[in-house]
Amino acid sequence: MTWDPRSLPDLAGRVYLVTGSNAGLGYFACEQLVRAGARVLMSARHPNRLSAARAAIRRRVPDAAADATEPLILDTSNLASVRSAAASVRGRGGLDGVLLNAGVVHAPKERETTIDGHEVVFATNALGHYALGGELLTALAEASGRMVWVGSMSTSLTPYDPVDPQLADGYSAWRAYVQSKVATMALGFEADRRLRAADVPVTSVVAHPGYSTGGRTPGIVGVNEPSRAKRFRDNLQALAAQSKEHGAWPLVRALTDPDVEGGEFWGPRTGSRGEPRRATAAKITRDLEVASRLWEVAQAATGVRWPLAAAAAAGAAKGRPAA
Repeated sequence: MTWDPRSLPDLAGRVYLVTGSNAGLGYFACEQLVRAGARVLMSARHPNRLSAARAAIRRRVPDAAADATEPLILDTSNLASVRSAAASVRGRGGLDGVLLNAGVVHAPKERETTIDGHEVVFATNALGHYALGGELLTALAEASGRMVWVGSMSTSLTPYDPVDPQLADGYSAWRAYVQSKVATMALGFEADRRLRAADVPVTSVVAHPGYSTGGRTPGIVGVNEPSRAKRFRDNLQALAAQSKEHGAWPLVRALTDPDVEGGEFWGPRTGSRGEPRRATAAKITRDLEVASRLWEVAQAATGVRWPLAAAAAAGAAKGRPAA
């Protein structure tokens, strides 16, 4: 089908959850979904920032329904927060999709750990989303829904093999970020294989935003307020960079386009910018051995075993085909 990211299909009646909704790609994904008529569960760690983001959507999409967005406090670096938020969402019934977007982009210079004892970048970007996907699986199955994992171009530039995903030795900020994104993408592809094998009517897709920067993004009070210096620096990269608003396009298409299939990888047309299209993921993210190893690591670290049989039964009870 022809896809216009500036004019999405009607999403009235659909319910989506977006992690990291208060700024950047997550905020613009929420805004685009709301413009198309969807109801969005906007999640973030900080209540005040989440309130500012919801207020921005009300200003920028004035014709949206009063209940077009709903706040959800969720910190993907904290497994207790993930479990609590997921329980709240499951109590609502079926979920059409979840965009696993929240993450640490600018990793700390020195290794830090979470309250659960995990390296913070790996925990936030990969482990928390693995746990959330498992906790929400039956709700997604009830609606034949879809999960989208947010990857990165960095996995092709420096495809580190995360043999030590927690980086107990040899930590660096760049390595922590790249390894976390290799893990995120590998888990997303592995999820699709396992969902298919178990006949769960949920699709798992991976997407990336290209090179999207705040300085090329519309200024929005409480959401994106770059300094003049940042505007200047980011605009010097205009040939390769795009706004976060446009960076959200592949993520939203991967989440909502009915022609998208599980196991696919979506990104901007040129790789770093442009309209969304199917792409080829870095070889390491498609490596079956790496994916299986990371799945076992995530399962052990989070204590979450995906309820594949229960989700398959939930989907069968609804009698609907996969998204």
